[in-house]
Amino acid sequence: MFCRDCLIDKPTFEFYSSNKTRCKECVKESVRANRLTKLEYYRAYDRARSSKPERVSARKEYMQTPEGKLAHARATGRWQVSNAIRRRAQNAVASAVKAGRLVPEPCFVCGDKAQAHHADYSRPLSVTWLCPEHHKAAHRIVAEHRYNSGETDTLHF
Repeated sequence: MFCRDCLIDKPTFEFYSSNKTRCKECVKESVRANRLTKLEYYRAYDRARSSKPERVSARKEYMQTPEGKLAHARATGRWQVSNAIRRRAQNAVASAVKAGRLVPEPCFVCGDKAQAHHADYSRPLSVTWLCPEHHKAAHRIVAEHRYNSGETDTLHF
């Protein structure tokens, strides 16, 4: 079969059954390019889709299965390895709070119950106390800045 995009004659298995005019690789490339050009639209779509009640309940059910628990343990292990500095800082704060060397304070912004936020993980006991909502917002601001400056190619926080 002949691909109209790459202009190469390829065997039938190199084409999707629903699209016999373009090979699989060309289709994949056009899908990637489309997603990049409409990235904000697809991110909003993905967020809305993942928060649908049936998907939320399916994730909760999966997490109760042995496979879900194993997948969660693997993901946790990968996070701990790739975020060793963050983990050390979190453990240092927990130890300091338990020993009384660091006293939790209310949220710096709204006064609610707070979590320790590290602006610099290399200084583990230098924290700002933020409630979960403002803590996530702080990480989002940093992630958006890093993404917009080109420091990272993904927007994770």
